[in-house]
Amino acid sequence: FFFLMIRRPPRSTLFPYTTLFRSPIGERLAVEFALKGNVFWIVLFGFTLGFATTIAEPALTVISQKAGQIAAEAGVIDRAKESIADYVWGLRLTTAFSVGLAGAIGVLRIIKGWPLVIFILTGYSLIVLTTLFAPQEIISIAYDSGGITTSTITVPLITALGIGLATSIRGRNPIIDGFGLIALASLLPILFVMLYGIFIFGPG
Repeated sequence: FFFLMIRRPPRSTLFPYTTLFRSPIGERLAVEFALKGNVFWIVLFGFTLGFATTIAEPALTVISQKAGQIAAEAGVIDRAKESIADYVWGLRLTTAFSVGLAGAIGVLRIIKGWPLVIFILTGYSLIVLTTLFAPQEIISIAYDSGGITTSTITVPLITALGIGLATSIRGRNPIIDGFGLIALASLLPILFVMLYGIFIFGPG
């Protein structure tokens, strides 16, 4: 990955240790991409990092499976294992895609210097509006997904990406930008999971 994207070897051959809020690999990669000056690759990296960490999040796997079981017991979806598995997989993919999109948007926001508050206010306004049309079966799962995605795997890497990128660009605030990515990553899953529910069950 280092040779293909950054065209230089990693500074350490040891796999970096992930701490609670800082991840050396995420921060270092963000710095390297920023130094390369290629917006496309850093935005793509933000999406890929968000998607991959979320799809591997243990909490999301557990909650999605439980949501599938509850939906089947309530008669909302078919009780067949294939139907439950499809519903669970769709829920996981939707959530992972939304976090990936949050990573890409957050990275682009840091590069361009756009105010974070505009994204937060717009996002929550869309969430409130979508809640009015979302089916009851998906609303609680959607709001829970916002917390699930900011768990043990996602938080360290996403935060480190924001901190590393903000540190490399003059005039950016590493604290606001680092945790701003987490804010977006917890916001978009709520919106997208409700849209997924509208697509599966129809408007509420």
